[in-house]
Amino acid sequence: MNVIDKITEKQKNPNVVEFRVGDTVRVDVKIVEGNKERIQAYEGIVIARRGSGISETFTVRKVSYGVGVERTFPVHSPRIANMTVVKKGKVRRAKLNFLRSYKGQYRIKERANKEAA
Repeated sequence: MNVIDKITEKQKNPNVVEFRVGDTVRVDVKIVEGNKERIQAYEGIVIARRGSGISETFTVRKVSYGVGVERTFPVHSPRIANMTVVKKGKVRRAKLNFLRSYKGQYRIKERANKEAA
């Protein structure tokens, strides 16, 4: 095994679940305020994934008080405490940039489970 592969294997986050673009996810982020640390939930639709390996990132968009808010997270960040998929979305695009032009909430069709079928 290559030295770089060993280092990146140690830095991968075990709390990451399988998710795709279009899924609604809840990301629990560790927030440091002074000497205290707390966990804050951020829930929204995954509109993009980019990169690969240890440097992979994903962007989550939510509407908060009528204003669209986007946040980009590294997939293997130590700041991510937990991540859960709330709803699986069915989309036909790799990047959902068109959601930025919509005002308010936007509904995405739900992906059916293959296990149930």
